[in-house]
Amino acid sequence: MTLRFEVHPDNPQPRLLKQAAELLRGGDVLAVPTDSSYALVCRLDDKAAAEQLRRLRGIDDKHLLTLLCRDLSELANYARVDNRQYRLLKLGTPGPYTFILDATKEVPRRVSHPSRRTIGLRVPDHQVTQDLLAAYGEPLLATTLILPGDDEPLNDVDEIQDRLGKLLPAIIDAGACPMEPTTVLDMTAEDPVLLRQGRGELSRLGL
Repeated sequence: MTLRFEVHPDNPQPRLLKQAAELLRGGDVLAVPTDSSYALVCRLDDKAAAEQLRRLRGIDDKHLLTLLCRDLSELANYARVDNRQYRLLKLGTPGPYTFILDATKEVPRRVSHPSRRTIGLRVPDHQVTQDLLAAYGEPLLATTLILPGDDEPLNDVDEIQDRLGKLLPAIIDAGACPMEPTTVLDMTAEDPVLLRQGRGELSRLGL
């Protein structure tokens, strides 16, 4: 039976998030709300959990996963960022942006891009996600909760529970999310390259 942690979207109960963090430490995959949509998350350094996350999502190892970080200080441990990139990242964090950056050695090869050695990173602007990351104490590996054959991410927690059944150990229920994808920017070239226009406005980044 899937556990369901019903939390307040603005003032989530610390006790429930600590329980969810313990499940993550134990290798479970959870569905969590973010400032764009619900996402599947797991430990970065857990190969079995990452494989389960990919199975639930119906993606192979060529699909780039994202690291959810609390702030830019965490992000810098997992990506190489110069001063120019840092200034732009500062404008967009926290917020609905995913930044593709060159990965550091802290990122396991199996979760970075197989040929380019890049990783997608973002700092979500959602109180529940932020408090979960604080309770867990490290960034989490994530992917949007879109099931195979679907065009849109799941946003209704009852539907998530019904469709994933016993495959998903737990869901953090904070109500509906905005249902708009993040804006994705490739930051590995000299100038940022827009890969997907989503909820994050380019004007906020001065682009």
